[in-house]
Amino acid sequence: MHPQQIHGSHLAMKHTLTACFLSAILGGIVATWLADPLAGWPGEAPAMAQFADPRATAAADPSFAPIASVTTPTNLTPEELTNIRVYEIANRSVVNINTQFDSYGRVFMMVVPTPGQGSGSGSVIDRQGHILTNYHVVEDADKIEVTLAGGKSYPAELVGRDMEHDIAILKIDAPSSELYPIHFGSSENLRVGQRVYALGNPFGLEGTITTGIISNLNRTLPSRVPDRELKSIIQTDAALNPGNSGGPLLDTSGRMIGMNVAIATKSGQSAGLGFAIPINRIARFVPELIATGKITRPDIGIVAVMETPEGLQIVDTNEGGPAAMAGLRGWQIVQRQVRRGPFVEIQRKRDRSKADLIVAVDGQPVESASSLIELIEAHKPGDKVVLTIVREGQRQQVMVTLGAT
Repeated sequence: MHPQQIHGSHLAMKHTLTACFLSAILGGIVATWLADPLAGWPGEAPAMAQFADPRATAAADPSFAPIASVTTPTNLTPEELTNIRVYEIANRSVVNINTQFDSYGRVFMMVVPTPGQGSGSGSVIDRQGHILTNYHVVEDADKIEVTLAGGKSYPAELVGRDMEHDIAILKIDAPSSELYPIHFGSSENLRVGQRVYALGNPFGLEGTITTGIISNLNRTLPSRVPDRELKSIIQTDAALNPGNSGGPLLDTSGRMIGMNVAIATKSGQSAGLGFAIPINRIARFVPELIATGKITRPDIGIVAVMETPEGLQIVDTNEGGPAAMAGLRGWQIVQRQVRRGPFVEIQRKRDRSKADLIVAVDGQPVESASSLIELIEAHKPGDKVVLTIVREGQRQQVMVTLGAT
């Protein structure tokens, strides 16, 4: 067993995991983030949700009113009426995101910039002009433009980002009268089989809605950050295609319960295996991303661990970090001098015998580096956690005050 840095492990998938985002370079279409090259029309990425009160009622918010007074056919089924209502509630909160960026190609032995374009989706989250989307939709973009459902376009600034969770916050300078914040629902009590809707701009076709069900819950996908994972992911069979990235996954009340992020596919197009980040996780990070532009994470100060049948053995800690300050111990470097004739050789070896074994955090069992990360990241910097450890055969508890990173 080899030591592991304190990061989660990747999940191997039989299908190609593709972000639902398209970029065009020199006329070719290429999917970004874990994607194989795609052929097809230029597309975009799905939209994200709003930051209004998640529990605001339709009656309390005029943005839930129909866009226009339209005579509804009398022969529609209840299911069709629900589909129409969801679209009317959410569509004007969803935006199209177009990006421009420079790549570099070699022309006649000279390295020259070549323009590229990308397209994705996003959601208006407040009347101050903040837009929620996937980070991979706008990553490395030199220019970002947001087109509202009403057709008006505005230049956008990237004001907050987090690659690990694939979240980005944009800001546009648009009149509040043109902004209709999407409403956050809750991803806490979702059920497999529940009807859901995906709204976005697949292949650049704005305002496209598809429907399906929640196929499963608590899926784990590789993060775009090496050795990290996206956990508790929603799986859906609602059709997602390149261009849906960053768009909302909606419930039957038109509330955002997830942000569409990827599809599992062999062809680069929808195969009925779509994935969305749960909205409760996103809502946790939005205020901090708007205020500071980044997410501050709790830090326990453990650099590496080794998984053993008895528990997680601490390999190394940050000097002066929370774990070291709490007295937790990793491997020790033992050295001795060996004389060889007129020379003295210093030999070093790693002594694991006195390293602490972590078996629980706040009473919850720890069996892997990934589970340790998950338990720590459920806290905030400054929180105190109680680690149950085994030290030289004796079980004991150690309190650690988490730092920030």
